[in-house]
Amino acid sequence: FLSVTEDLVRRRAEHNNCEIFSLEEISLHQQEIEKLEYLDKWCRDLKILYLQNNLIPKIENVGKLKKLEYLNVALNNIERIENLEGCEELKKLDLTANFIGELSSIEALKYNIHLKELFLVGNPCTEFEGYRQFVVATLHQLKCLDSKEIERSERIQALQNYPEVKQKIRDQEQAYLLKRAREKEEAQKRMQERKDKKKTQMESKLGFDSPDSLQSKENHHAEDREQEMWKPAEDEEEDRRFWEEPTPYTPESRLETHRYIEEKRRAKDNIRESRKREKPLQTLITAEGKVLNVNVPKLHFFLKDDEENNQIILDLAVYRHLDTSLLDVDVQPTYIRVLVKGKPFQLVLPEEVKPDSSSAKRSQTTGHLVVSMPKAKETILTKQKVSTSIKDSDCNALQKNARRSRQVEKLEVDPSKYSFPDVTKIVQEKERIGQGPIKLEPQKVTETKK
Repeated sequence: FLSVTEDLVRRRAEHNNCEIFSLEEISLHQQEIEKLEYLDKWCRDLKILYLQNNLIPKIENVGKLKKLEYLNVALNNIERIENLEGCEELKKLDLTANFIGELSSIEALKYNIHLKELFLVGNPCTEFEGYRQFVVATLHQLKCLDSKEIERSERIQALQNYPEVKQKIRDQEQAYLLKRAREKEEAQKRMQERKDKKKTQMESKLGFDSPDSLQSKENHHAEDREQEMWKPAEDEEEDRRFWEEPTPYTPESRLETHRYIEEKRRAKDNIRESRKREKPLQTLITAEGKVLNVNVPKLHFFLKDDEENNQIILDLAVYRHLDTSLLDVDVQPTYIRVLVKGKPFQLVLPEEVKPDSSSAKRSQTTGHLVVSMPKAKETILTKQKVSTSIKDSDCNALQKNARRSRQVEKLEVDPSKYSFPDVTKIVQEKERIGQGPIKLEPQKVTETKK
C-alpha cells in the first residue's frame, strides 16, 4: 500500500520553500494514499489538511495536530469517525462520499468544542431515518450540517425526540453492519476467484501441463511467451468482463478497481520495457572497423573547414532548451560522436584531428553545440607553403611588390578619389603656358592676387 512519504510532503510544500516543520497548509489529494501516517510528527503546525480522493480506510495519526482547523478527507474509504479528540482547534470536517455507516461514531466529535461545520453527504448513514436529528442533538457545538445551517428551533426539537431517534439509529446501524459483513465476505470470495482464475490462465499459457514443452519454450521462446501473455484481444475481453460485472459500491470494490487499473498499467509498462530491450542497438562501427555516419536524433548540422586557424568546426543544432548534462561529446582522431539524450550522432571527419586540444561550447542564444577540433598537421603545412613560395619565386615576389607599388601610386593621384577639382593648379598651369614664368611679370602677379 501507498503511505505518506517525506519526499511527497516536501514536493507538495513548494509554497513553503519545501520546509515541512513550519508547514501550515498542505494538499495531498489524488495521491493514491492508502495509509495516513507521520504527518503528526513532521508537520506539527498544520492548520489546513487536504486528503480528498485517496484510498484512506481509517482516520489515524492526526490526533496530535493541535492547531488543525480544517480537515478534508472526502472521497476516501473511511467507515467510522475516530481519533480526532486531540485536534483541539478543529472547526471544519469534510467526510463527503465516504462509507460511514456507524453513525453513532460521531459522538467522538463531542470533544471538538470548536467544530462548527460537518459534511457527511454521500455516506450510507445519511440514508438512515432520523439521521439529521441525531447529529444535531448529539453535537451541540455544530452550526452547520451538510451546508445547511442548524436553526435553534431544529435543535430544541431534536433534543426532545433524542431517545427515540437514538434507538432508531442503533437498529439501522446494526442492520447496516450485518450487510457490510456479507459484502466483505463476497468481496473476499470474488478476489480469491479472480486470483485462482488468473493463476490457471498463467499456467496454461506457460504450459505447465507438459514439462517438456515448458522446457523447450523456456529455451527457445522466452521473449515470445512474455509477449503472448498480454494479447490485445484478451486484454479487451478481460476489461469488458471486469467493467460490466455488477458489484456493490463498497470500500473493497473501490480498492479492487484501483488495484486492477494499477495492474494493467504495470503490464503495459512491462511490455514497453521488453520492446525497448528487443530493439537492436544502433551500429556505429562495423565489425570490419569502418566508422559510419549516424544521425539518430535527426539534428541539422554544419561542418566547416577553418583553414585560417587550421581546425575543423562542427555546428550541431541541438535543441535550445535541452540541458547540457544530457549531451555527451566524444572526439576521436577520425570521427566525432555526440550523444543527445542517449541518441547517437556520429560523423566521420575529412581530416585527422587532435582530440586532446578540441573544445566544445554551447551557444547562449541558439543553444547550438559548437565543437572546435584542431587538425593534426596544423602549423607545419602552412609554414612549408610560405617558405617554399619565397625561395622558389623571388622574381614573382618582386613583381608582386612592383605591382603593389604601382597600385599605391595610382591610388594617390587618382582624381576619382577627390571630391573637388584642384582649381589652383589648373590656373597656374594656364599662366605658365601662356605668358612664361610668373616671377618675371610682376604686373600679372598683382592682377592674379586681386
